[in-house]
Parts: sequence; structure tokens; C-alpha cells
Amino acid sequence: MPRDLPEIEQTVPASSGVRYLEDFAPGQTFRSGRLTIDAARIKSFAAAFDPQPFHLDESAARDTVFRGLAASGWHTAAMTMRLLVEGELKPAGGIVGMGLDELKWPSPVRPGDELRVESEILDVRPSKSRPGQGLIKVRTVTLNQNGDPVQVTVVNLLVLRRLAGDGGAP
Repeated sequence: MPRDLPEIEQTVPASSGVRYLEDFAPGQTFRSGRLTIDAARIKSFAAAFDPQPFHLDESAARDTVFRGLAASGWHTAAMTMRLLVEGELKPAGGIVGMGLDELKWPSPVRPGDELRVESEILDVRPSKSRPGQGLIKVRTVTLNQNGDPVQVTVVNLLVLRRLAGDGGAP
């Protein structure tokens, strides 16, 4: 693991293996471990990708709508991705996004926040044109240590189907 990435505490056991399209059903939920955020990481991400005062400097941030240092929404999205990859949701083929239906940042992420994700399967659809794959629609809520949502997404993920002879259809 690269040195500059924080460790994620696995507070919920990760899945023992990947899941194919046939393994998903609406209503299933998946969780992640936890990731604690610090001011240095917020500033480092902002300096590279979103250099606005409320992401870079505590004193400048106090005079903004955030009233204090806040992580970039794009930083929150990147941390969410990290939590997803290392969490229970293990779609065959990886977490391959085909598009967002929804992206919201209802609350800012602050230094000291501990993030985790909860994902719910909303829909499962085999592909009509590609029999070896399909799509799952997933709502993922990124929560802080108080249970407050800091990001909500609804995404469509490409998922491989089982090969014939492996207990699944195509």
C-alpha cells in the first residue's frame, strides 16, 4: 500500500469473494470500514485538485459559507471510492461506473471526521446486447461518525455475469 494513504479499519468484515450479477438483488446492503480525515490530507488534496480558500486555510475558511476548513466534494468522492473498493461490495469485474444518476454533498467533511459508506442495491438488469454482463443501480451514502450523510450517490455499475457451467446463465 502506498505510504501516503491512510489505513482503513475494517469494522465490518469484508466479503469473502466477488459477486456476479446473479448474486445481486434489490434491497441488499453492503458496508465499508472507516477512514479518519485530517486537515493535512484535506489541504494536500485541495492544493492539487481544488485550490479554494475553504479547502486550504483554516483562518480563510472561517469567513466562508463553511465557517471552517472543509474537504472538497471531489475529495469526499475519492475517499468514498476508496471505502467502496475495500468494503463488502465486490462486483465481478471491479467497481466500474457507467454513470451517475445522483450526486449530492449534504454536509461538509471536516478534519477529524470518520467516514464510512453504506450501499443499497436498487436495481439489477442483465444487458440485452452483451450477455456476459449487466448493470446494478446502487445508492451509496457516505456517513460521518455522527451518522450524518456527507455524500449521496446513485450510480450504475457494470457487473460481469457467471459463465455458463459456473451456476449462472449466459
